[in-house]
Amino acid sequence: MAPGPHTSKSHPQHKIYPYLLRGVDIVRPNQVWSTDITYIRLSRGFVYLVAIIDWYSRKVLSWRLSNTMDAGFCVDCLEEAIKAYGRPEIFNSDQGSQFTSDCFTGVLIENGITISMDGRGRALDNIFVERLWRTVKYEDVYLKKYDGIQDLLMGLTQYFLFYNEERWHQSLNYKTPNGVYQTAIGGGAKIMDKFNSSGETSEPVLKNWDSAIQLECEQDSILN
Repeated sequence: MAPGPHTSKSHPQHKIYPYLLRGVDIVRPNQVWSTDITYIRLSRGFVYLVAIIDWYSRKVLSWRLSNTMDAGFCVDCLEEAIKAYGRPEIFNSDQGSQFTSDCFTGVLIENGITISMDGRGRALDNIFVERLWRTVKYEDVYLKKYDGIQDLLMGLTQYFLFYNEERWHQSLNYKTPNGVYQTAIGGGAKIMDKFNSSGETSEPVLKNWDSAIQLECEQDSILN
């Protein structure tokens, strides 16, 4: 398995915002949303998938596919989520150029949404979307091996409907993301830092994660 294309390339002229979520208790829907981009291999080339999730409930609020890495499909995904579900208090992303672009951050600023961005090299700052990608790929994409973007579009439409409305999550007390989002009961999350003996901050530690899909061994070693 060869490494895929980089999906988080930064732009030196774009503003970077600080990460705001370490130690924050996520106690209600629409408190924190986050997003990320992954790639999906097709029979010829790659296609890119962006999604926005609610941290409290793990609900996938919107998603888009694109065969290019421009910011447009990410902006469309964000605007769709806001139109359907209102505005979150905090929106988190990595430092990829799509999310630091003026057209993307402009939508957040216009709607009065506080911007948070992962620290460089800290993949666990946005662990909930990373969990989502692993779940989607192992439960759907790798099993079905989609040939083209139209087949992938139809397949993901069915899968995300299943994910939100039927798939039980261990971290949600075996409730569905849609049920937890609508009732505001049974969800929540927290990422906090451990400190070593010298007082320096180590990698973030995640509480209340979805353990249905295991992370790689090196990540599991710090999720205690």
